[in-house]
Amino acid sequence: MKKLNLITLGCAKNVVDSERILAQLADAGWQVVHDSDDLDSEVVVINTCGFIGDAKEESINMILECAAAKERGDIDQLYVIGCLSERYRDELRAEIPEVDDFFGVRDITEVVRELLGDWRDDLNTERILSTPSHYAYLKISEGCNWGCGYCAIPLIRGRHVSVPMDELMEEAHKLAAKGVRELIVIAQDTTYYGVDLYGERKLAELLKRLCTVDDIEWIRLHYAYPTAFPQDVIDVMAAEPKICKYLDIPFQHISDSQLRSMHRGIDKQGTYALIERLRAAIPDIAIRTTLLVGYPRESDEDFAELLDFVRDVRFDRLGVFPYSGEEGTYSAEHLEDDVPAETKELRVDTIMAIQGNISLENNVNRVGRTERVIIDSKEGEYYIGRTQYDSPEVDQEILIKTGKRLKPGDFVTVKITAAEQYDLYADLI
Repeated sequence: MKKLNLITLGCAKNVVDSERILAQLADAGWQVVHDSDDLDSEVVVINTCGFIGDAKEESINMILECAAAKERGDIDQLYVIGCLSERYRDELRAEIPEVDDFFGVRDITEVVRELLGDWRDDLNTERILSTPSHYAYLKISEGCNWGCGYCAIPLIRGRHVSVPMDELMEEAHKLAAKGVRELIVIAQDTTYYGVDLYGERKLAELLKRLCTVDDIEWIRLHYAYPTAFPQDVIDVMAAEPKICKYLDIPFQHISDSQLRSMHRGIDKQGTYALIERLRAAIPDIAIRTTLLVGYPRESDEDFAELLDFVRDVRFDRLGVFPYSGEEGTYSAEHLEDDVPAETKELRVDTIMAIQGNISLENNVNRVGRTERVIIDSKEGEYYIGRTQYDSPEVDQEILIKTGKRLKPGDFVTVKITAAEQYDLYADLI
C-alpha cells in the first residue's frame, strides 16, 4: 500500500480540491494523509497558493523543504499543484528540478492520472475530509468574471464555472452522511452562482435546496461579491433557520475613486445601501469583510473615508491587507505602486486598532446572552465552540468550562459570562 501525504496551502477552495484528490487515491487503495509534518511518505503532493506575496513565499518554502527531503531519500516522488504552479510552472520547473512534475489549478485530475493512470468521474462528489468531521466546505463554482483591478484569480482559475445543482446536492447528502453538520458554501463569488448554467443567478434556490438536507444544521455563506447582490439571497437568509446569520462579503474600500480604479462595479452609496438592506432584513446578521489599503493613488482623504466607513458600519469581523501588485493584473500593468510600504503598514495597523475596539465593545454587549454553539475541540480545561456568527479558522471562539463530556460537532446552549477583544467565555446551560 503506497502512502501519500497531500499538503494544502491557501484558501478553502484548495482544501476542497485536495479532498477530491485524496478520495480518488484512497479508493484505489492508497494510504493517504493530509498536511502531515511527517515527510517520510513515498509520494508528497503540495497544493499551493499564488494569490499574494506572503502566500507565494509560504508555498515556495514548502516546496524547497520537500525537495530537500527528496534529496535525502525521505520522499520518492514529489508533485506540485495549485495556483502557484498554474502561474509559474516554467520558472518553478527550472529552479526546483527535484519536483517530478508541476500541475496547474485546473489540472487536478492530471496528478491523479500520473499516479493511478485514471481519474474516475463517478467519484467526483466523493471527498476525504481534511477539516474536522463536523464541518466541510462546499465549493459551488470555480473562477471569476469580475476582473477587479488588483486580483489575479481570473488569471489563475479562469472564468466563472458553476457546478450543476444536482451534483452539489449529491455531494451535500454524502457529506451529511459522513457526520458533517455545518456546510460552508464557498466560491470566488457565491452570488454569481448559476448564471453560466441556468441563465440567471441561482444561489437562493441552491440555498433553499441545501436546507432540505437532513442532519445539516448550519449553512454558512462565504465570499459574496457586493455588486448587484441578489435580493432573493437576502430573503432566503432571513427566512431559513438553517442559514447562519453571517455573511462574508469583501468590500475592499469605500472611496468612490478607489472603487472605480479597483473596477469593483459598486460605489460608496451602493455599498451603504446594501449594508442597510442586509441589516433591515436580518437585524442580527454578522458581517465579515476584508479591506485593501495602499492601492495606487490612495490619498489621505481616501483613507480617511475608509476609517469613517469602519467606524460607521462597525463590522462584526474584519481583515485588512496592504496592496501588492500582482503580475498581469490591471493595477500592476497600468498603475504606479505609489503608496510607500511603511504607509501601507501604518494604515493596516490603524484600521485594526479601531476594529479591535469595536470587537471588544460588541463582545461586551453580548455578555449575559444565551447562544447556541457548535463544539469544535477541547484545549486544556476549555471546550472551544462557535456561534452561528463565527466561521472556523478565521473568526473568534467561545471558551466553555464544564464537567460534562462534549465532543466535536455537538450543539449546546451556553450563557456568555465574559468577553475579550476576540474571544468570549461561557457556561453551559
